[in-house]
Amino acid sequence: MPGTPRGTRERPAPQRSTTQWNVMMATCPSRTSLARIANKWTAMIVIALSDSALRFGELQQQVQGISGKVLTDTLRTLERDGIVDRRVFAEVPPRVEYELTPLGSTLIEPLSALRHWAESHFDEVQAARVAYDHRP
Repeated sequence: MPGTPRGTRERPAPQRSTTQWNVMMATCPSRTSLARIANKWTAMIVIALSDSALRFGELQQQVQGISGKVLTDTLRTLERDGIVDRRVFAEVPPRVEYELTPLGSTLIEPLSALRHWAESHFDEVQAARVAYDHRP
């Protein structure tokens, strides 16, 4: 039926682990999650998707400077991690949209706060860089 999403997978219900993860430990596998969300492209994609689902081209327009390959790779990784859902609509031509999952939506607040900090404090950071670069 046109307009009906296909390819949307049911994700198994998350199970809470009783393991105490610690990203400060060298062998802790939770470091991969921290590395993923600390990635600049991940942060920008999550912020771009925070208001609504977007098509690939729309995402690339919002996240200026990202190549098609990097966007594709990052979206696939975020889909694998359960942060982004890829929806394919049975239309001609096919339409594909990306949206945050409930898990991905939990990143909106912290990543938006980081964005706000970066934008609000850039003048201070820039001044510190200039001062550092001109030290004797």
